[in-house]
Amino acid sequence: MFSTVSSSASTSTTAPSPRPLGRPHEGHPRLLPIAPRRKIGLLAGSGRFPILFAEAARRQGLEVYCVGIRYEAADELVPLCARFEWVSVTRMNSMIQAFQRMGIDEVVMAGKVIKNVMYTPWRILRLWPDRRTVRWWRNLPDRKDDTVLLSLIDEFARDGIRFTSALDYCPELLVDHGLLSCRPLSPLERGDVAFGWRLAKAMGGLDVGQSVAVKERAALAVEAIEGTDRCIERAGQLCKAGGWTLVKVAKPQQDMRFDVPTIGLSTIENLARARARVLAVEAQKTILIDRDLVIARANHYGITLIALTNAEAEAMEAEATAAAKPNG
Repeated sequence: MFSTVSSSASTSTTAPSPRPLGRPHEGHPRLLPIAPRRKIGLLAGSGRFPILFAEAARRQGLEVYCVGIRYEAADELVPLCARFEWVSVTRMNSMIQAFQRMGIDEVVMAGKVIKNVMYTPWRILRLWPDRRTVRWWRNLPDRKDDTVLLSLIDEFARDGIRFTSALDYCPELLVDHGLLSCRPLSPLERGDVAFGWRLAKAMGGLDVGQSVAVKERAALAVEAIEGTDRCIERAGQLCKAGGWTLVKVAKPQQDMRFDVPTIGLSTIENLARARARVLAVEAQKTILIDRDLVIARANHYGITLIALTNAEAEAMEAEATAAAKPNG
């Protein structure tokens, strides 16, 4: 119980008359109600991005209410959240109901979900989707990433739940522009980056994938449903000599609420195993997880890590094209 004593009250021997409850005594500060902490929902897949988002949100005074995709989200998320529920990737109605029980109307997506699980044999019996997911999946015009995820956002919006970008809360995860590792690009590698950049942007425009592996201005591997790590593995198998380049970029129509290009320690380790020499990404449109560790590991393996703008890549291509023309 808090109280203050006025100078007149200190000299009086008469007890003050009782006051009705809920009305402050003269001289007492009026106690204002404590505003509830703002709540944010998190639909979490695999990887470190959901964990880093939850930590950033908590630092900003937000309470995180998480629906974790079963077999994808990390257990480390649980203690970072005010409330946490596991839900199967094929039970959309359960996801929506979980957020409604939590009183959540704003949600972010973070982390990977392996899409090829939707193409396992006997998928209805193995995945046991709810009716809403079955109806939604069958009504999709195609199964491209943007089609699926934008339709998912629309489906949640029917129940009053809107999606925003997780990067609004942790923009520091977006990679800075420039050469991040010690080793610069050679002239031949500049040409490969420019060539791969144009291919990767074209693949992104078709909503196929984000990454292209290149050696001597030839495409070794293009990322599709298998993901970046498998694309890297395949490029290493096809180019035993090594010394190749991986270009990973945002789509021309990139929606920053989902499927933002992401690199981390596992990316560098996989590139080293596959004998790659360069990783070129798009500045301010690529998530870099564990920045200092990634740069240190790239330097350890002698891998060039560089973040470029689209304009720089186009200038590199013009430079490589001009250099390739015969004199005269």
